[in-house]
Amino acid sequence: MADIKKNLVVSLISYAAQQDIPAEGLCRRCGIDLEALRSEGPVAISTQQLNDLFGAAVALSGDRLFGLHFGERLQLAALGIVGAVIRNSRTIGEALENCAAYTPLLTDLFDLTVTARPGGFVVRLLPFAERLQGFPLLKKHILELSMAFVLHEMDGLLLVKMRPASVQLPYSGEDLAEYQRVFRIEEVVDGADYVLAFPYASLKEPILTANYALQQVLVERLAAANRQYPDVHSVSRRLVQLMRGNSYLGVPELAEMAANLHMSVRSLQRKLKEEGVRYQQLAESVRKELALDYLSAGGQSVKQVSFMLGYNDPGAFARAFKKWMGQTPLDYIKSRKESA
Repeated sequence: MADIKKNLVVSLISYAAQQDIPAEGLCRRCGIDLEALRSEGPVAISTQQLNDLFGAAVALSGDRLFGLHFGERLQLAALGIVGAVIRNSRTIGEALENCAAYTPLLTDLFDLTVTARPGGFVVRLLPFAERLQGFPLLKKHILELSMAFVLHEMDGLLLVKMRPASVQLPYSGEDLAEYQRVFRIEEVVDGADYVLAFPYASLKEPILTANYALQQVLVERLAAANRQYPDVHSVSRRLVQLMRGNSYLGVPELAEMAANLHMSVRSLQRKLKEEGVRYQQLAESVRKELALDYLSAGGQSVKQVSFMLGYNDPGAFARAFKKWMGQTPLDYIKSRKESA
């Protein structure tokens, strides 16, 4: 993670230099050793330093949307091996799955999830409140940077301009026109999360740079990095990503997930027990997340949503939803309309 964070900082300083901001002055303001960045060795960069780096970049450039604009220009090469794995994915769907799976190697500030929904799929960035507490500037810029990066790097993979179906940010204001330009959309929704939604057909778009044999070699190299961060690819986390990625088919059964992970059912159950979770817990967590997403998006009846989540009986779904949220699905929809 340290080397990837270093690559990101070097890319940011390089982008700042293009805006006529001297690298020495930028690093001095945030206490980062420029000579260490120029060396081949790893450089420890704290959350405070990263926050101060964005603060200095904003102050020296006069661009209060510095992170957003940097995200437009950031290249996959800045992500090192992870970027190469993404570039050599076979489809946009697989590239996004890899991006989500390796996000913990890229940053400890947020998680990225990819979830299918009726007619499309959603890329959601989930900031870690405890790590970003006290760093509102960093939170804003790192998440806007990442959203712009996801959208604009898909252009490079497909050689076409990707256009989201919808974009959600947890604020709105005088910069709305610039968000609309960067995200190529007429309306940016003021909501609770950081979300990009795309048509489902985009998932199947083939990537021109795909090289599966090379990707497998790169994945093996990443396995060594995973041993340094053993919690990154816990079985439970990989299961959740698979469930989300295949959610348009309903939440899969245990045997199907074991096969996807190239494990026996018994081995998978043992691994989950070691991690202190049960398969049913993970499945329920994903069902809850998807239920909220589907009902919030609208366009589907409660009955349709219940079937999409694998409930043969809409009454069973209603009971489960009330256990999660303390209200029925219909009451939830009504309350959202009233608060809109």
